[in-house]
Amino acid sequence: MLDPGKINVGAEDAAARRSLSIAFGLERIGLFPMKAPILSCIILVALCIGAFFGVQRIKIDDSLSQLFRSNTREYHQYEEVTKRFPSTEFDVLVVVEGKALLARENLEKLRDLVTDLQLIDGTRGIISLFSARQAPAPGQFPAPLFPETLPEGRAYGQFIDTVKTNEIIRGKLLSEDGTLALIVLSLEPSVVSSNGLKATVGEIRKTMKEDLGDTGLSVELSGVPVMQLEIRNAVERDGLIYNVAGVLAGCIIAILFFRKVSFMVVAAFPPLLAILLALGGLGWANFSLNMFLNVMTPLIMVISFSDSMQLTFAARDRLIAGEDKVTAFSNAVRVVGPACVLTHATAGISFLALQFSNSDLIRAFGEAGLAATVIALLAVLSFVPVFGILFVRGEQEFAAKFKSADVGVNALRRFCAWIAVRMVGRPALFSAIALAVVGGLALIYAHLEPRYRLADQVPDKQKAVAASSRLDAKLTGANPIDILIEFPKGASLFDPQTLSTVADVHALVEKQAGVGNVWSLETLRRWLAEKAGAHDVATLKEYVDVIPDHLKRRFISAEQDAVVVSARVPDLDSSQILPVVEGLDKAMDAVRAKHPGYEIAVTGLSAIAARNSANMIEKLNSGLTIEFVFVAVFIGLAFRSATVMFSSILPGIFPVVASGTVLWAMGEGLQFASVVALTVSFGLGLSATIHFLNRLRLESAPGSDPGIAVERATVLVGPALILTTVVLACGLGVMVFSDLPSLRLFGWLSAFSMIAALVADLFILRPTAMFLVGLSQMVRGLWRGPAKTGV
Repeated sequence: MLDPGKINVGAEDAAARRSLSIAFGLERIGLFPMKAPILSCIILVALCIGAFFGVQRIKIDDSLSQLFRSNTREYHQYEEVTKRFPSTEFDVLVVVEGKALLARENLEKLRDLVTDLQLIDGTRGIISLFSARQAPAPGQFPAPLFPETLPEGRAYGQFIDTVKTNEIIRGKLLSEDGTLALIVLSLEPSVVSSNGLKATVGEIRKTMKEDLGDTGLSVELSGVPVMQLEIRNAVERDGLIYNVAGVLAGCIIAILFFRKVSFMVVAAFPPLLAILLALGGLGWANFSLNMFLNVMTPLIMVISFSDSMQLTFAARDRLIAGEDKVTAFSNAVRVVGPACVLTHATAGISFLALQFSNSDLIRAFGEAGLAATVIALLAVLSFVPVFGILFVRGEQEFAAKFKSADVGVNALRRFCAWIAVRMVGRPALFSAIALAVVGGLALIYAHLEPRYRLADQVPDKQKAVAASSRLDAKLTGANPIDILIEFPKGASLFDPQTLSTVADVHALVEKQAGVGNVWSLETLRRWLAEKAGAHDVATLKEYVDVIPDHLKRRFISAEQDAVVVSARVPDLDSSQILPVVEGLDKAMDAVRAKHPGYEIAVTGLSAIAARNSANMIEKLNSGLTIEFVFVAVFIGLAFRSATVMFSSILPGIFPVVASGTVLWAMGEGLQFASVVALTVSFGLGLSATIHFLNRLRLESAPGSDPGIAVERATVLVGPALILTTVVLACGLGVMVFSDLPSLRLFGWLSAFSMIAALVADLFILRPTAMFLVGLSQMVRGLWRGPAKTGV
């Protein structure tokens, strides 16, 4: 068995010099800064100053529709509707609930709240149960349903019965059982898009507490502006946590195992600089932070820290072997550098695979990830050796001390050697077991179904999601769905044909199962007909003209050439909403045939999510499958070996299918966050595979025993792989503390994938590589006679 405490680095250095580079010489980029380390640091300082100002330019994209932002007809139509009918994007939903909601004293205080909310700066209108009107008297505008002084005694009970049965508010602004009321507070668009939103929402909460604090009623906020604010706060908070956690994890692990501050600086600082430089570059490139780009910090740490540790470990071994620091770090770049370039290349391919998505958000994440990968590679290759030359002191004393006292690292090497000996002892058996396990897990993975819910994109530890769930339970839902009706040229809003089209669409939406809270111009027309007996268009037009503009724009475009029928659906999985959307669209065919020339479309965020989410997730998953093949071929070409290509397949696939199996066992499906996490983790997880295969290539000499080569490669790279996996899993796992469910899923799934990648590297790659090397030698021997050993 190989003694892990005695590492001879001379043979691998010589092998690195005589063999072709798997990175085609790109690793030599790291040798140039070493020639002028002081100048390199001056350039670094200048770059960091520029990056700092670039970070200040980064803005936060808190749009709920960001996932579906794309160059598609459906999304452009949705954008057009939100511009022409700017309502739901600016509505704060105040949800008041309690069994004593309609008690006289509570109702008085609720009315005070509605009055006070309208006085808050940044608001432009309000709709509540107090907006309802009585039946109009002939020739007069209708009086408010709620009189200035509420009735008392038995009269109050009769009045409440009237309120509960009012067709304008029943099931729309007041639940059927009278225990939940909805207040729709419209904000100024300029407030929603600015930093003033936080102050406005804070004032709303303060007013609610002052007016309803002693009533025993629960009151919460929901709606798009509140969700956007919660997303914005979560992104800012998470960014701070991830940065601090990444710094601490890298520094603590480095100092524990290297036991020298100088080596901690060499190993941990280049990844931290990569984070600053990458984020600064993204800021100057006008990228915005969103729920995916917010994970860029831990991802850069993952990409760069693994290779930084490998370079530092390699240089450390050479210092212990007696080399001076310049020679040690130069040789580390030549030996480990090619694998660093290749690991970053495979990570870059993973980000490129995200370009298969229809989502602008996910494609932008892929572009940002690719740019960050390039920056991380340059930072690691350039500054690990530079910092090594500048900060490592007393090489001879260091070598004398750690030759016999390197307890932690030698313990890891003995563990790695123990595993290697057992894995290469029966390579065919372990390879067959690995193939069976990966095949079984792949079958389970294939049964994962796409999943999407809007609530998964919003902080669920805050109040907006809870308030939305109450609306789902009491008022059929909080998520809007719109039916856009565009008039033919020459048709007006009050043409009989137009009013008939609106009436037909409104009636069909009301009949559709799973849809409620339907509002449109038809709502006003029905109320006038039933309560005032006014069926004439002139009366309808008169009432439309006196409605405030912010209310009118909810249903009627400013040019009066289009209207919407607005409804609400509950926040269910897109697979449950899709039949509702398709049912509505199919039902509209009859109206389209009856009223030719009128363009009718089912739109809204719920409709876009239902139609596109499953298709987008499936495309991403298909892209991941293509990535498996492409990356394996890429690695084979880089190593110029078919054996290496086939050796990388099983350990590369295992983390993905193992993570998918965990999702299946938990009853989860493939969400956007999970499929993106698996796509990126596949590329990142191959880092261990590439570093091992690179070292195996250098350890394989003509006529040598491949089993010894596998053992030596395992002992040399194993400790660094184990340590970096711990750091990376912690760095990614910290995202479980996020308020955003999608980021929590991304975090723990990515961390699990990294651990699974280490398991695959230790228990699948070793026997598979040993088996395939032996098989290739046997085949070459049969065809050509004795051949050279190696991969």
